[in-house]
Amino acid sequence: MSAMDFEFEGPVIEWRGPAPFYFVRVPEEESEDIKLAAKGMEYWGQVPVVVRIEDAEFTTALFPKDGRYLIPLKDVVRKQVGIQLDEVLTVALNVGRP
Repeated sequence: MSAMDFEFEGPVIEWRGPAPFYFVRVPEEESEDIKLAAKGMEYWGQVPVVVRIEDAEFTTALFPKDGRYLIPLKDVVRKQVGIQLDEVLTVALNVGRP
């Protein structure tokens, strides 16, 4: 892995607004490391990333929340992989765009 590659486990959480949104919560230590690696790449606090969960790879932007980052889970990815609320996922993440 390069200096901007990360691998960790995190729980799937739900944010309930007008429609539910699902996220993976990035652990605190990795959030700090990502913040350092993303210096100069962030916009409005969000960080562009490429994420791999099982066989699914997708681009998105991390959301800052309470000193950590959240990875938005696209519905197509959740359905493809069979991701459930409260499940703990292994995530591989690369900071930046491909």
